[in-house]
Amino acid sequence: MEKKKTLEAVALEYDPGRGVPSVVAQGKGFVAEKIVEAAREHSVPVHEDPELASLLNMLHIGEEIPPELYQVVAQILIYVGEIDKKVLLGQ
Repeated sequence: MEKKKTLEAVALEYDPGRGVPSVVAQGKGFVAEKIVEAAREHSVPVHEDPELASLLNMLHIGEEIPPELYQVVAQILIYVGEIDKKVLLGQ
């Protein structure tokens, strides 16, 4: 029987002026559920990637993501930007 993995969630903040996204919230289990719930309530896009969430959960609140994760996080930011653009254009 396969063991069910515990949900993990991380919220990132990206300020183009600072240049590197940083962790603003993180958690596992119940806390992760609340992070995802809050994101959805505020129309913040949620990207599901359990492996990335696990890696980002190793960081501390306020810590910038490491260079090794720049490419994957950049792809997510592009995806989120496209969603925002569609919402603004009413598509």
